[in-house]
Amino acid sequence: MGGGKAKTAITPTRDEDFPTWYQNVIRAADMAENSPVRGCMIIKPYGYALWENMQRVFDGMIKREGVQNAYFPLLIPLSFLSREAEHVEGFAKECAVVTHHRLVAAEGGGLKPAGELEEPLIVRPTSETIIGDSMARWIQSYRDLPLKLNQWCNVMRWEMRTRMFLRTSEFLWQEGHNAFETAEEARADALKMLDVYAEFARDYLALPVICGEKTADERFPGAVATYAIEGMMQDGKALQAGTSHDLGQNFARSIGILFQGRDGQEHHAYTTSWGISTRLIGGMLMTHGDDDGMLMPPKVAPQQIVIIPVIRDESTQGAVYEYANKIAAQLRDKGLRVFVDEREERTPNKMWDAVKKGIPLRVEAGQREMEAGDVTCVRRDLGKDSKETLSVEAFCAKAETLLEDIQRNLYSRAEKFRDERISDVKTVADLQACFAGDAPGFAKAPLALLDDPAYAPLRDELSLTTRCMPFEDEGRTVLIGKAY
Repeated sequence: MGGGKAKTAITPTRDEDFPTWYQNVIRAADMAENSPVRGCMIIKPYGYALWENMQRVFDGMIKREGVQNAYFPLLIPLSFLSREAEHVEGFAKECAVVTHHRLVAAEGGGLKPAGELEEPLIVRPTSETIIGDSMARWIQSYRDLPLKLNQWCNVMRWEMRTRMFLRTSEFLWQEGHNAFETAEEARADALKMLDVYAEFARDYLALPVICGEKTADERFPGAVATYAIEGMMQDGKALQAGTSHDLGQNFARSIGILFQGRDGQEHHAYTTSWGISTRLIGGMLMTHGDDDGMLMPPKVAPQQIVIIPVIRDESTQGAVYEYANKIAAQLRDKGLRVFVDEREERTPNKMWDAVKKGIPLRVEAGQREMEAGDVTCVRRDLGKDSKETLSVEAFCAKAETLLEDIQRNLYSRAEKFRDERISDVKTVADLQACFAGDAPGFAKAPLALLDDPAYAPLRDELSLTTRCMPFEDEGRTVLIGKAY
């Protein structure tokens, strides 16, 4: 028999062209598309349903920590950013600026801006300054602390090179902003919120992440310390999946967040900020996707189970649809998210759609299954080798266990992939050898290696960055890699 290349739903494959594979998976899974505005994206219903599930889960987790949701303006006065020099310098090249407030007819047709604003407004790249302005009014005494706020919103950072979900000019995120009485409380909070991010990534997104502190050159502008969770994608590159910042008193001093302390004296508050965004969707795709499309972790999947009615005789269509919907009702009673695919489309096309969208469990129900009281099910993570026929009763009893096993399997194989691609290096020569291949992963080096004069030229030549100083090594080592 010929040994031709196996057919895949996505071309090119990951090995052939990872960046194009990534874009094609998004398209095949019907998650998002480019918008008419350069660098922005339209998140389609299936992709947005995933974000809603992620948002719902994480919102519950931060409320568990005593955080309250609020909303603050999209537009920030330029003077607010100017108060914090280091902060504004870090974002200056990415800021979108509003200078006019109306349009008028232009000579020769069309429209032109008019009504110049007295003060330019910045479309928020992040909200430390404008939320800090409110905190300065809301906090008067130590009794008002801690104050823990979060907002779910969009932000704008004028990126030059964009890629859907990973890096777009406009994206969705949550940004937490907390204020405390002491430096110790603020640092503990920044670390605690990083733990919450790691828990969310691990337990819901099936993403293995490494927690650590950023080096000084990777620190958030204006922060005392930045902590991050770092994931490894299937091309060996790093993805910063979430950050938490200990801002010390820097923003409180520039904005004027003052409170009367227990000693009767006036003090500046200590603040933190922390955020994750829709780039996590890109991270999930690049961690779990294969050459047939997306693989959705069951805990956040928009559709955990798809039931495909298999119609071979149109006279049985109504009965088979009814049978499929009765099964769906039983599964929904267990709290599972189920979709019955009743579209007027060929059965093989429906099956491939389910594969490309990464729906964890695919159930096929035709006349044969209906007459026997059975279903045929396939796990997306294991493919056709997992195909089995069960009674409806047995499948409904087993469905939750199957989904839990898929969740665990996605995590364990991603963790194995990552751990096999972390190399211990001692010297700059070791580092150079580590990154000689196409998908090298991470190098773990002694922190002192960064001071070697040969490091900086190699870093620049190979486009390397320090990812974090892992907590597990107590600041003695640093992860180095290529990153998105």
